[in-house]
Amino acid sequence: MKKILVIDESALFRDFLARKLTEHGFEVSVAVNGLDGSVKVRQLVPDLVIMDYYLSRSSSLEVLEKLRQDPNTAAIAVIMASAKVDRKKLLQIARFGVRKFFTKPVRVDALFEAVSESLGVQVAMDRTPCIVEAHVNDGIVFVEVAQGLNKEKIELLRYKIQELLDLYDLSLVKVLVMISNFDIGSGDSIKLGILLNTVLQYARPRNVKLLTNSGFVARYIAGHEGMAEIEVTNSLEKAMEGLLGRRNGDRIDASQKSAQEQFLQVQAPAKDRGESIDMKFEAEKAQHFDLHDLDENLTIAVVDDDLVILELIKTAFADTAFTIRTFSDGRSFLNDPVVSTAALIFLDLMMPEMDGFQVLGELRTQRKDLPVIVLSALSQQETVVRALKLGVNSYMIKPLKPQAVRKKATEILKMNF
Repeated sequence: MKKILVIDESALFRDFLARKLTEHGFEVSVAVNGLDGSVKVRQLVPDLVIMDYYLSRSSSLEVLEKLRQDPNTAAIAVIMASAKVDRKKLLQIARFGVRKFFTKPVRVDALFEAVSESLGVQVAMDRTPCIVEAHVNDGIVFVEVAQGLNKEKIELLRYKIQELLDLYDLSLVKVLVMISNFDIGSGDSIKLGILLNTVLQYARPRNVKLLTNSGFVARYIAGHEGMAEIEVTNSLEKAMEGLLGRRNGDRIDASQKSAQEQFLQVQAPAKDRGESIDMKFEAEKAQHFDLHDLDENLTIAVVDDDLVILELIKTAFADTAFTIRTFSDGRSFLNDPVVSTAALIFLDLMMPEMDGFQVLGELRTQRKDLPVIVLSALSQQETVVRALKLGVNSYMIKPLKPQAVRKKATEILKMNF
């Protein structure tokens, strides 16, 4: 059995690696700092060391130097996973023969592939296509699951949620799980159970909302003791209201926090520390969707009375061959033939004479399939919910940044091409 030593001062990261590597048949030991690592390298003589760059009591460079100077440990393979370091530090560690350097948050499939290459042992992983994202918003943990259920990513979620709870100092945990873009059936029961039980490790069932169109998920939860209080709904509005302590029909007063804070924006952590675990896989880069892969004849329409916004969005797509049509009012857009040819529209809500809601109403009588990204300086919850009911695909709050505009367009176009 191959032996691996993990030297990292993050208890969460140590626990994650120890558990996952042990599952794959390795004998795993851990060290809590540089000095502890140096001692255990000599004692255990592992086949592989996975270590952080930033260590206390003995620096990573000191650990590496002692390891290479000792004939008994000089040939040990080393992988480093750390927060971003500058080029000078990378050159310092390169002379010690570090096999791979990964920047935290680490992509687990890439790390395990490096372990496999270093030790000559195959590390099998679930390759089911799956997207899992987790972030915190106004004290609520949002978990998004799409494309499928992947055992590796679901198990990663356990550590990701714990990391988020620690970073944001959350005590009363509320979770919204959003499952979309794939069908779930009886063959997914085991993975679905792992997902739900992972969430329930941190939140009481009554504080968990599950947004999905799957009837199987609702039946699964109803049939499992301890899950009955999980609310399953296909209404985003209802899920948001439940988590925010409101009921249908309750009045939204002016003092209520904005929907941007409640739902659309990732909250800044309470602690000045980066995340260590990335929910994405390195292999997903090969499937990366790029705007340049689309038809050069694609047209994007922008409807906004703010000339700065019109120019900003044109700038966001300046390196593409797309046609960007801009309109300063809703009526001129609706009267233009571009309505029938556009692949995407950016639409401002607050415009004189004809606002964005009116444009949406008329637009849906002409083209129900046209993807719409709403732009507005307004971020009250009723505004978001009203726009969602009119079938918009996404919602962006001004002020905008070109990079964010491009990213959002990529997400929407990816689902339609």
